[in-house]
Amino acid sequence: MKQLPPLPALHTFLITAQCCNFTRAAEQLFITQGAVSRQIAGLEEHLGYELFIRQARGLDLTAEGREWLPRVQQIFGLIDEAVEQIGEKRETLQLKAPTCVMRWLLPRLLQWQRERPDVPVELTTTVKHGVDFHREQFDAAVMYGAPPDSALTSYLLFDEQLTPVCSRPMLDGPMALQTPADLQQHLLLHPTRDERDWNAWLKAADLQLSNVSKGQHFETLDLAMSMASQGTGVAIGDWSLIGDDLSAGRLVMPFELKVKTGLAYYLVFPEKPAPSPKLRELMGWLVEQAQSR
Repeated sequence: MKQLPPLPALHTFLITAQCCNFTRAAEQLFITQGAVSRQIAGLEEHLGYELFIRQARGLDLTAEGREWLPRVQQIFGLIDEAVEQIGEKRETLQLKAPTCVMRWLLPRLLQWQRERPDVPVELTTTVKHGVDFHREQFDAAVMYGAPPDSALTSYLLFDEQLTPVCSRPMLDGPMALQTPADLQQHLLLHPTRDERDWNAWLKAADLQLSNVSKGQHFETLDLAMSMASQGTGVAIGDWSLIGDDLSAGRLVMPFELKVKTGLAYYLVFPEKPAPSPKLRELMGWLVEQAQSR
């Protein structure tokens, strides 16, 4: 195979041919005029013919130079296109989210990947509810709690709304859940180590139970919901996060009361560096999914 011309020399030829002046080409390439002249001379020696006619008033392309110019323009156009397309294809969006939102978020990210395989998402889960974009290399995050700092761009996904849930068989039989007072007869499942969720709901229901502290505690919402779906007891959960379980019949709501806690789930990302169009597309899609519940 014949040795190809060096790529840097072809780029220098392209810039020089576009302005027909060694000095202006040197300014655009950030090298000296002598360096431009030497690269062109080396390229001409490699090819075996001249590409420019040197004149006192400047440069003109030779017949061979005029034939080379559109071909070199095409070469660098293809390189630019490849860099852009391949770079976009390999761009993986980095997303952070607390474990408590996985029950809602994970199925939707799987759906996103089926619909948009060209925009991969890498998800990192954590028990923490916040994010520090100065120290953590994430493109965006899901946050749980109070409204985020105004320095971040944020979108509300949904408010936390607590409600008891259980398996469908627990609605029937001698110990059926017909009124909130019937909770006294059942094991209460706590999705956290404390009892604040159950206490908040019972307060709104104007009910006091003696078995709250005797319930079973779990590390995550997912574990509590799994045990409830198996008929182990009655769990307290966020209605916004367990909609898929309710729709599929894995869980049921024995009572209509849902209690807002004042906390919520937000999508957040920094404005600098500017978010990519693909990140904005994913954020908008997730917000639409949350609003379509």
